[in-house]
Amino acid sequence: MDQNKKGRTFLVVKLLILVILFALVMRYFDSYLINDISKNGIVSFELAKELSKSEAIIDSWDTTAKYAAGMSMGFDFLFLIIYSSFIGLLIYNINQKLWKSRSFYLIGKLMIWSIYFAALFDVIENIALIKLLLGDLYQVWSSIAYYFAMIKFIIIFSCIFYIISNGFIMLIQKVKK
Repeated sequence: MDQNKKGRTFLVVKLLILVILFALVMRYFDSYLINDISKNGIVSFELAKELSKSEAIIDSWDTTAKYAAGMSMGFDFLFLIIYSSFIGLLIYNINQKLWKSRSFYLIGKLMIWSIYFAALFDVIENIALIKLLLGDLYQVWSSIAYYFAMIKFIIIFSCIFYIISNGFIMLIQKVKK
């Protein structure tokens, strides 16, 4: 294994550990946000779409929950760097191993770019949610949070699907050998 590949593998493992740790921290914050109005915690807030629903969610949270929501969104600014780097690096590695010098390689490159756009959309979504949480209660913030969250989730799930489906292709190739 060449030094560059070893370095990428080590980085993937480090990023995986960070993704898991950050996901656990985010789940901890989210535990304060789940109630009858906000059944999916922060995701309910992200996907509220209508200002009235955003307000209902905020009103359903006590002071501790509002603090946890703020901490979650602040922490997410770090998490988005980690998850996008992890996913982007996995796709890069798949591209290098499976699709190098083939036309499908361009799809992988597009997926890598898209995950960083997802991270950018996550930033915009977080800013809108913070504005709402701080009392700047306008429909535009609920709409921005909703649409940027939807696009972010679609991109993330598409990238995960790309990774899993290509993982199966690599597994099949390995079994055939």
